[in-house]
Amino acid sequence: MSLSRTLRLSVGWLTTAVFFAAGPQLLALAASSALLAILSILLFAVILWSAFGVVTEADHLAEALGEPRGTLVLTLAIVLIEVALISAATLNSAQPTLGRDTMFAVVMIVLNGVVGLGLLMGGMRHGEQRYNWQGASAYLGVIIPLAVISFVLPNFTESSPIGTLHPVQAVMFSIFTLTLYAVFLLIQTGRHRDFFTIPEGPGSDAGHGAVEHAGLNRAALLKQGIWLVASILPVVLLSKFLAKFIDTGLLRVGAPPALGGLLIAIIVLAPEAISALRAVSANQLQRALNLCLGAAASTIGLTVPAVLAISLITGQHLVLGLSPANMVLLVLTLLLSMLTFSGTRTTLLEGAMHLMIFFVYVSLIFVG
Repeated sequence: MSLSRTLRLSVGWLTTAVFFAAGPQLLALAASSALLAILSILLFAVILWSAFGVVTEADHLAEALGEPRGTLVLTLAIVLIEVALISAATLNSAQPTLGRDTMFAVVMIVLNGVVGLGLLMGGMRHGEQRYNWQGASAYLGVIIPLAVISFVLPNFTESSPIGTLHPVQAVMFSIFTLTLYAVFLLIQTGRHRDFFTIPEGPGSDAGHGAVEHAGLNRAALLKQGIWLVASILPVVLLSKFLAKFIDTGLLRVGAPPALGGLLIAIIVLAPEAISALRAVSANQLQRALNLCLGAAASTIGLTVPAVLAISLITGQHLVLGLSPANMVLLVLTLLLSMLTFSGTRTTLLEGAMHLMIFFVYVSLIFVG
């Protein structure tokens, strides 16, 4: 593992050095679509490989910290990558909807694609799978208002053009969003952290051993934290170049702007999605749900305020409101999620329904 870690970090940091030294020149030299595609694929592959490394390092911390704190570390590491990629896309793209498209793609991939495939796989392999419905309800209680306020409400405000927010609204909504997410984190890591673990029986204290375990080897945790930061930085630093290459490539081939959001979301979520599917395969549905629902909550709770802040600081035009068709898909996704996680067990039927909505979403990107 040490060799693969060294190789991954070496490639990531070497690529970062090359693009920081000659990134604009490489983009200018990519006059042909073929060369642009090669450079874009190379950059995409390095960032994706580095992102998998982030998950690997975060997984080691997760095992040491236990649930739900371990999963929270993994989720926040992925969200940091997501914030960096989406912020870079917002700053370096001429498309005012790219940030919104990426955040919406994350929500749809997580709540429909990964959840649907996970429940389908889990149902076929294990039958009904158990999870803690209190944790799922807490996640959805945060996701629903944040999603509606971020992606639907801007279409109905009157103080700014449709789909956008007035600067005062942007500031106030960001404060409310961050406050709600902070309260949720206090609940998740505090007195109600047992909501996010599977109860082991009367009097069990499954959620309380993590803190004590984490304190056993602080030096090892610190070392692992350093490796995690070293893995994250290449992804963050290369994100602005990827955003420029994707934006240029989509414009050249005349692809829909929403496809750029989907590509960035795939980079962000691929490692986490694989971790969630592995957990489902091992009959650890609770861990998978902590990853998936946590990713959706943190995407809206942290990324939306970051993108709004960039828009306010730089004066860039930012569209948050979804199209009518996507608003329907969002509402349908939230309603179906409430039904799926209203009990204590899941079946493959719920997985099939979520996957259907995901395939509809993908088809609407190309033929709206």
